[in-house]
Order: sequence, then C-alpha cells, then structure tokens
Amino acid sequence: MERLNKYIASCGICSRRKAEDYIVKGRIKINDIVVQDLARLVAPNDVVKLDNKVITKEDKKVYIALNKPKGYVTTNKDQFDRKNVLDLINEDVRVYPVGRLDMYTEGLLILTNDGDFSNRMMHPKNKIEKTYLVTTDTNITDEQIEKLKSGVDIGDYITRPAKVNIKDKNRLEIIISEGKNRQVRRMCESVGINLLNLKRIKVGTIELGNLQTGKYRYLTEEEIKRI
Repeated sequence: MERLNKYIASCGICSRRKAEDYIVKGRIKINDIVVQDLARLVAPNDVVKLDNKVITKEDKKVYIALNKPKGYVTTNKDQFDRKNVLDLINEDVRVYPVGRLDMYTEGLLILTNDGDFSNRMMHPKNKIEKTYLVTTDTNITDEQIEKLKSGVDIGDYITRPAKVNIKDKNRLEIIISEGKNRQVRRMCESVGINLLNLKRIKVGTIELGNLQTGKYRYLTEEEIKRI
C-alpha cells in the first residue's frame, strides 16, 4: 500500500503537493467515498477517483522539456479558456507542468507524469536553481545588481540572495532557487528594472539550448538522473 498523495502523483495527474490540495478539497474518492485524510493509504484493489473519474497509474514515464511561448498558461485547467501549454504536447499519456511560468514569460518548462521526479524538482530542500534571462530598455546599474544579489522585498516576501550575471548593458541573468509567484518579475520591479522580456533558460542542469519556441524534446537519461 502507499499514501494517497503519492498514488495520485503516480497516475500522472499532478505533483504530490497538488494532490494533497485535491484531497483536502474533497475532490478524491476511494471506493466512491470522499477521502480528506492525507495519511490515507491506497490498497491494490482500491478504486480511486478524481472529480468522479477513475485514475490509474501510468506505466510509461515521460519527461519533457518545452520551450514555452508567451501567451500560454501552465495550469491544468483554465477558467478563461486561454491557450494552454498542454495543447503543445502530443503524447499518448497525460503529463503536467513541473511548477509554472506566468503567461507572459517564455522559455524552459519541464513536464512529466512522474510524481516522484516532480517532487524532487519542486521540493524547497533541494534548492534547484532556475536561470532567467532578463531584457530591459534601460541601462542596468551597479546598485540594482547589488540589491538583487542581497535579496529584495517583493511585497509579501524578502527573497534570498540571487546570483546575477551581466550579459550586456540591457540584459542580465538572474539565478534563483526559490519559486514564488512571478518572483523574478517582482524582483525586477522592486529594484526599478523595467522588464521588457523574461525567458527561463535553465532549470538545474537542464538547458533550453536551441530548442525552438513552441517545440519540445524528451529529457535524456543523464538529465533525469541529475535531478
């Protein structure tokens, strides 16, 4: 037997953390009985449902790197019927995004149906770094760089110190190991950088490289092992 959140994640539905949210909200049934106990175990013969639909484990594990275009959302369901990154993935198994990129940020997004892999990537204790390329229309000052490196107040949170690499007078790389909502955008706003474009180019050791916008590739075995 295994814990319910782990079982849900192994069905390629979502991460373990998101599975816990589904459980608490009463969206999960075991043998047609709503279960909201996070410690509940799933037995081999149990029938598990999400929103009254039976879910089963995925045998085929899929790991994808997508170059997300602007204008796409990364939620599994969108109430406003906007373009979704899942529309770009043509696979015979269900995958979901590991983390999010906001609608107007482009670049590297990892998708999988492996809940354990997703959990390793998302868990704060692993401190997996994410690298973003920032483009602005004004010269970046030394003072702004030092503020980013030291940690900045983004309203409801003070960020950890970031790594910052100057590419040229209007572009810089920001490397963070956190995942707050719209964090890099809010960091730039906080120090007065007018952000024109934001692109994620690396997650851990996985690089976007020359992958074309809107296209995806499978992760290599070596990339998967390094996470």
